[in-house]
Amino acid sequence: MAKLSLVSLALFFHLYLAGMANSAIPGHSTPANFIRNSCRASRYPALCVQCLSGYGHAIRNEHQLAVTALSVSLSRARSAAAFVGKLTKVRGIKKREFLAVKDCIENMGDGVDRLSQSVRELGHVGRAVGQDFTWHMSSVQTWVSAALTDENTCLDDFDGRFMDGNVKAAIRRRVTNVAQVTSNALALVNRFAARHQAAAVTQKP
Repeated sequence: MAKLSLVSLALFFHLYLAGMANSAIPGHSTPANFIRNSCRASRYPALCVQCLSGYGHAIRNEHQLAVTALSVSLSRARSAAAFVGKLTKVRGIKKREFLAVKDCIENMGDGVDRLSQSVRELGHVGRAVGQDFTWHMSSVQTWVSAALTDENTCLDDFDGRFMDGNVKAAIRRRVTNVAQVTSNALALVNRFAARHQAAAVTQKP
């Protein structure tokens, strides 16, 4: 429950911007079923369901689902960045580890900035159509992809046996989780974009 409270206020604000008046996606009897079926498009479906199930009461459409997924990813990225920042002060840390941690802090900070941008942008997509929608979504997809790259770059800095140890293990555990959550969020963003564009084509006279 504590993890949910960290993002609840910002999340509900973005869900409001996402269009609370939009109708529910047809073919899903409950929000839980909608989340579970949507998460099948992600690379880590069980983790996807775990992250989003607590917000089922606020998710009624593809847009809200994507905003929620990005908001959860942002929250976890911020938490991981703060955790990594503390590791520079670990007693007995090796020079190579220290430098890798410093690089990771920078990468995670960049990732947090990009996820923040993507949440704001997707929250404001609203009723954008045509080229406006495509432009907004392209920006969101670019930022989320870049954030995922930042997270994986942090992990790459700890490759090699000489980096083995408690610092590497702790960072890999936290940042790998964030990267997986971000990967899932990107999958749901792509799903939303594709379905929105397909619906627009169908509705054309």
